[in-house]
Amino acid sequence: MDAKISPETVTRPELTKEQFAHLGDGKIAYVRTMKSEEVSRIYPQAPEIEPGLTVFALLSADGSPIVLADSREGALANAWENSLLTVSLH
Repeated sequence: MDAKISPETVTRPELTKEQFAHLGDGKIAYVRTMKSEEVSRIYPQAPEIEPGLTVFALLSADGSPIVLADSREGALANAWENSLLTVSLH
C-alpha cells in the first residue's frame, strides 16, 4: 500500500514575522544592479559617484548593504570570500 501525500497531510512550520525577517541572516545575499545616483539611498556614507554609472550592490537577505562593486563579478566574489550563498531574485 502506497502512502499518498497531499497538501492537507503535510504540516508546515509556522514562522513569526520576526523569525521570517531573520531567515538567512549571515548566510544568504543577493546582488542588485543599480545606477550610481541610487547609491546614497542604500549606502549613505559612500562618497559621491559619477552619475550614470551602473554599479552592483551586494545586500544581505534582509536588504542590509554589504559591499558596492563596479562589476557583478566583484560583488559575487565578495559574497564567496565571506561564505555567503547568493540567490537570484525575480
